[in-house]
Amino acid sequence: MAEVYNWQIGREMEFPYAESRPEKQWGAVFDINKCIACQTCTMSCKTTWTHGEGQEHMFWNNVETKPYGGHPIGWDTEILDRLGTQNWGSDGVYEGDTIFETNDVDWDDMLIDDELGNFHGEDIEGYRPDDQDWAHPNIGEDEPAGESFESDTHIAEEEETHPMWFFYLPRVCNHCSFAACAGGCPVQAAYKRNEDGIVLIDEDSCQAAQECVRACPYGKSVYNPAESKSQKCVGCYPKVEQGMVPQCFENCLGKIRQHGWVNPPEEADPDNPIDFMVHEAEVALPLYPQLGLEPNVYYVPPINVPTDYLFQMFGPGVEEAKETYKAARRGDEEHRKLRGLLHLMGSTEWRIEQFEVTDEEAIGYDGSGSTVARVPMEEPQYQREHFDAQNNAYRLDVT
Repeated sequence: MAEVYNWQIGREMEFPYAESRPEKQWGAVFDINKCIACQTCTMSCKTTWTHGEGQEHMFWNNVETKPYGGHPIGWDTEILDRLGTQNWGSDGVYEGDTIFETNDVDWDDMLIDDELGNFHGEDIEGYRPDDQDWAHPNIGEDEPAGESFESDTHIAEEEETHPMWFFYLPRVCNHCSFAACAGGCPVQAAYKRNEDGIVLIDEDSCQAAQECVRACPYGKSVYNPAESKSQKCVGCYPKVEQGMVPQCFENCLGKIRQHGWVNPPEEADPDNPIDFMVHEAEVALPLYPQLGLEPNVYYVPPINVPTDYLFQMFGPGVEEAKETYKAARRGDEEHRKLRGLLHLMGSTEWRIEQFEVTDEEAIGYDGSGSTVARVPMEEPQYQREHFDAQNNAYRLDVT
């Protein structure tokens, strides 16, 4: 057993293996406020990676409706119930148990191979979804929570959040810093790449124990019965190696996704898009950080959803993140840099590793410093004369 430092929960925690950070860490930010659940991301991933035999139930990328949707069904409520009480201290330190600590495991007793250092992962808190849990990827879609109200508008005047609400939650593998699939695999078939932090499964080594399926609390390691292998999102590493964004990012119609590298807080670069949103503006938050995996996909929380619900999902900082995001969208000068970065999201198929915001535009640069995106800070508007003298006609649309 090792003690590792998880900055998302503000403390050291137990983990089967010693802490080892990759040279770079694959990361992402999703702006939930802009997701329309068109499922273009889902289908671009499906047609690229999971269209083979035994993969019919696999959606490495999925978009589910919260609070009632989920794929596999009930994945979050199931693991949260098993986790027990989840308390955060006033200083932002998580005071409950992570999934690696819930069962009071003596990991030294779980060692099954002294030479390889392999562990049984069965005492990582988790569960294995059954076949029916994978069978309904769109369950609960567009189903709202809350109470109805009588009003001529879509929002109650005295409320900042909607009395009836739902939101779309797009999900991929988080390529966690402390990946439960890797911690749970008894033969170390699941592993983390040192060059980019992407978590993969070596299918040649996989022995179909399905411990990775049981251990991953996000439901992103899936068993293929036709191949007798577990499989998962590969982070589109062939594209990432070429400096490009993953398929689901490139094909997102709502332009809600930003791919890049994310650093720990002490190494954060304010001109790195992911670092800026996570560490500088603090507008993007991890999904269920209390689980203890230090996930590397971050979310801009939806502004019209009750904060209590979002606090359980994203942890401390939700209210501040919502206010910062709203200020940037209003055009507050204090958050001009964030506003420019929000404009850059989804603007190019190339990975933006550095960015700057000028008076006129937001500019994104790749790893070599070449410009890969330019987006105006204000959308240009052109107004034509109401009367078209050349055609002797009046225009109905002058913009």
